[in-house]
Amino acid sequence: MDRQSAHEEFRRFLKREENRITPERFEVLDHAIEYEGHFGADELYVQMKSSHSNISRATVYNTLELLAQCGILSKRNFGENKTRYESNVGKISHDHLICTNCGTIKEFSDPKIQKIVKKISSEIGFDPTGYSFNIFGKCTNSNCSHNINGK
Repeated sequence: MDRQSAHEEFRRFLKREENRITPERFEVLDHAIEYEGHFGADELYVQMKSSHSNISRATVYNTLELLAQCGILSKRNFGENKTRYESNVGKISHDHLICTNCGTIKEFSDPKIQKIVKKISSEIGFDPTGYSFNIFGKCTNSNCSHNINGK
């Protein structure tokens, strides 16, 4: 899916769900799909304000929820009691390694995991619409910002 396809998909979703189609919602969409990595609503709001947007915080929060419902964004929780988002536009299915010391999130993709999801779903008679696989641990390199004396 590219930017134009994301716009078309979001417009269809808004119509189908009887939500208003506004330029502000598409402004949030554009900033969200261009954001590098994982982000919270406040981070996106600050970024938009720093680029001189007149967007309201409520519009950012509400639009991110709609974009997640639509499937353009994925909602993530990396164990910090904070909802994070990431764009699905132009991305392959992937999973995450999360450092519980410094908060670094590394993405990886392994077809074996996707095969396991398909196999288990098939055996149970389940039609998956997505999955989230996170591995929590600690960075093993000395560059971890909370790695004190190699611990």
